Amino acid sequence: MRVVTISATYGTAGSQIGPAVAERLGVPFVDRAIPSAVAEELGCTLEEALAHDDRAEHGLARLFSGAVRLPTVTFGGVDMYVPGAMPLAPEEFVRRTERMLTETARNQGGVFLGRAGAVVLADHPGALHVRLDAPLQRRVKQTATLGELSEREARRIIEDNDRARNAYVRHFYRADPADPCRYHLVLDSTTIPVPACVELIVLAAEALD
Repeated sequence: MRVVTISATYGTAGSQIGPAVAERLGVPFVDRAIPSAVAEELGCTLEEALAHDDRAEHGLARLFSGAVRLPTVTFGGVDMYVPGAMPLAPEEFVRRTERMLTETARNQGGVFLGRAGAVVLADHPGALHVRLDAPLQRRVKQTATLGELSEREARRIIEDNDRARNAYVRHFYRADPADPCRYHLVLDSTTIPVPACVELIVLAAEALD
């Protein structure tokens, strides 16, 4: 049961590469804990909140209130949206995310996009940890082209997503998601074509057997 974690900055095709790798390896694909729509909306707010202890709880509560009410956010395949229910506390959201990651990795294997997978599953035997990253301008250009956006719009989306997801990892794990020492493989998927990135990750995962 192979396990691959993928940390991907916005604009590096993580949402394309992750499912393709999972299909090739025959394991489940588990998407991000923080969907792009929530990160885009709350990126600046979350970063500012985490920088000030007296505002942190408010900012985190807003983030996870939105996240757990989106149908794309699941824990072990179970949609957490309950109409009229109170949102999960941030710590409970993260605790359930960690439990889902560890149980899925142990019982089924999987490809995990985001969710601080390289930190949570750092000690999982045989896990491959991958980072997809690239210079900001290349990510902006790729996002603008694929999304039919202006480069200004693409830059705003990227910066908001980067803020929210970096803040998530830094706040809950006191870790830097860009630290290359956390990964076995670091790829620039704005330069290396997506199919080649998929092939490289699959080869590396199989080599760890």
